[in-house]
Amino acid sequence: MKLRLGEILSEALETLNRLDDIGAIEACRVRLLGRKGELTQILKGMSAIDPKERPIIGDLANRIRNDIENKIKERTSFAEQRLLVKRLSEETVDVTLPGRYLGRGGLHPISIVLNEIKDIFMSMGFSIAEGPEIELDYYNFEALNIPKNHPARDSQDTFYITENILLRTHTSPMQVRVMENQKPPIRIIVPGRVYRSDAVDATHSPIFHQVEGLLIDKNVSMGDLKAVLDTFAKELFGLSTRTKFRPHHFQFTEPSAEMDASCSSCGGNGCRICSYTGWIEILGAGMVHPKVLRGCGIDPDEYSGFAFGMGIDRITNLKYGIDDIRLLFENDIRFLQQF
Repeated sequence: MKLRLGEILSEALETLNRLDDIGAIEACRVRLLGRKGELTQILKGMSAIDPKERPIIGDLANRIRNDIENKIKERTSFAEQRLLVKRLSEETVDVTLPGRYLGRGGLHPISIVLNEIKDIFMSMGFSIAEGPEIELDYYNFEALNIPKNHPARDSQDTFYITENILLRTHTSPMQVRVMENQKPPIRIIVPGRVYRSDAVDATHSPIFHQVEGLLIDKNVSMGDLKAVLDTFAKELFGLSTRTKFRPHHFQFTEPSAEMDASCSSCGGNGCRICSYTGWIEILGAGMVHPKVLRGCGIDPDEYSGFAFGMGIDRITNLKYGIDDIRLLFENDIRFLQQF
């Protein structure tokens, strides 16, 4: 038995000294020390040895096992170091080579146009205000002179959460919120998302974007409104852009109007985009209704003002010649890479 143990140790050390592969070293360990390994089988046969010899043989077997395990650790460490050196030599990076190009993202076309709109109005002294998208019925309708029986309150147009809470249908509620908390003069724009129960098609979406504008001060007239919006249109679409105002009706402005701009695609000559009229409607506006001013604690005999609202999605389509609003929301990278 002693002789066989000595042979196992000698053969193991000789074999391990030749191995420099981690897989081969592990296979050798299993062959010698595994559950069915040579040394393990000898230890299992200790019951057949003379009881007087068992302590001697057992001690010798344990020392041999320790020697083999130490040798395995030594050769494993050597193999790992050799593998590391090999990998470092093979994976050397040539720092003189040009780096890989990483594609850069860009702003969404709506963000590009919104930033332009902000810059234009801020250059005219307007500041930016923001408000909640989940709004109270009072601010969305009542405070804007929209009574309970007005068609705009119909559930087919508005997403109601409860009887008094809804998803805002325009950014106009911020007019009231600002006027309640700020004394004139007031000069703000309010960009943001709005929600209406519209079927999705080429020109409609249940989620879209608006910019609301409000100016309150003494002696503000319709002429001031026209001057501001004409300047805006020329800055956004080009100095050759012409504007015209048509009478309209909004509950919270009086008088009210819609503003058309000459078609930027055909220069006003008529094309498919402008339905061959040469004009495109881009926003609604008017003088703030005295009832709205009075409800916010502002004396309409002392102060007057104007408000306007425009759809950013529509203006984005006009500016870039996009004929389907759905393209703005589908996140098609081929479309977005054009901006």
